[in-house]
Amino acid sequence: MAQAFIALGSNLATPIQQIKNAFIALDAIPQTTLVKQSSLYQTAPIGYDAHSVESIPDFINAVAEVNTTLSPSALLSAILEVENKAGRERPYRNAPRVLDCDLLLYGDEVLETEPLTLPHPRMHERGFVLLPLFEISPQLILPKHGKIAALITPEIASGVKKLSI
Repeated sequence: MAQAFIALGSNLATPIQQIKNAFIALDAIPQTTLVKQSSLYQTAPIGYDAHSVESIPDFINAVAEVNTTLSPSALLSAILEVENKAGRERPYRNAPRVLDCDLLLYGDEVLETEPLTLPHPRMHERGFVLLPLFEISPQLILPKHGKIAALITPEIASGVKKLSI
């Protein structure tokens, strides 16, 4: 049984409900059990030019911890199917989305293949991933990056708001 962490994000089609539905869908993946889920966090869109960012809705983000007997690639396939069932479309890189699911960690695996890099290559730079991940696993040590608590700086946490729902 492997412990894995999955980041969830949505900014279209009732994002809060999309994330709640995603938690349920993750728990329904065969050979996989939802162990913990973070609170929901609101984040302004990043990585867009100044003109387009004003028209893009804020993201709702969360992190789920699962236990699974699936391989990393099988788990990735399963979470991509969760995205597809939610109506995910990919018209361009970082497009607004109904649901985005990223496999962040799979045990202590360090892996670099075409479809999957573990740990997720940009997770240590993203407050909307680190804050919910820290919430559910504050003692976590990230392969290649060290203790999660040491990665959370005021700059990383800036603009990430925990929702009280």
